Amino acid sequence: MIYVRKSSERGHLDHGWLDTYHTFSFDQYYDPQFMGYRSLRVINEDRVAAARGFPTHPHRDMEIITYILAGALAHRDSMGNGSVIRPGDVQRMSAGTGVRHSEANASESEPVHLLQIWIVPEARGIEPGYEQKRFDDEEKRGRLRLVASRDARGGSVKIHQDADVYAGLLEPSQALTHELAAGRGAWLQVARGAVELNGQRLEQGDGAAVEDEGRLEIVGTEAAEVLLFDLK
Repeated sequence: MIYVRKSSERGHLDHGWLDTYHTFSFDQYYDPQFMGYRSLRVINEDRVAAARGFPTHPHRDMEIITYILAGALAHRDSMGNGSVIRPGDVQRMSAGTGVRHSEANASESEPVHLLQIWIVPEARGIEPGYEQKRFDDEEKRGRLRLVASRDARGGSVKIHQDADVYAGLLEPSQALTHELAAGRGAWLQVARGAVELNGQRLEQGDGAAVEDEGRLEIVGTEAAEVLLFDLK
């Protein structure tokens, strides 16, 4: 079974400096039918204006992944980390017992476009942590590249949940496949372009929950970038 969450159905708020779409309930957007999917709690698509950003704010008991689509995002946190995240980078912050951080557009002239993803950890009260790794386009072109996992295998960033996160780039008519083990579910998010998932068309901003489908086939109907979440 595949349930499609259309881009146009997402929550949307435009604050001027921040244009944001929420796949699941978040902040001022609340829909009891979309509180997350399995351990996947948040997928926000944000566009942040030049020289603007999120002031220092707290998090706890959440695995937070930031994936940049265009531009650059400056990060600082109470663990002493400071970095700039660019397309190809995957940042993981484990909030655990509590962390404070700020995020700001690193450019004075260009917007930054990103996906921020929250995954509920398998245990509360873990020690906060931070990690950032780069995955060049060649690693993702024509394949699903593992970028986050519980055991950090294959050079992926480590998250504290039984979840695998893959990123892939497809050309038109190019196909990727993924085997889904019994009892697991998947969420596919189209970051840009358009694909077919087991024959169902998904466009930029669309997502899809997958249950009881052992094999996923993702075919590019135009040049596309996707994130696939394989979830317990």
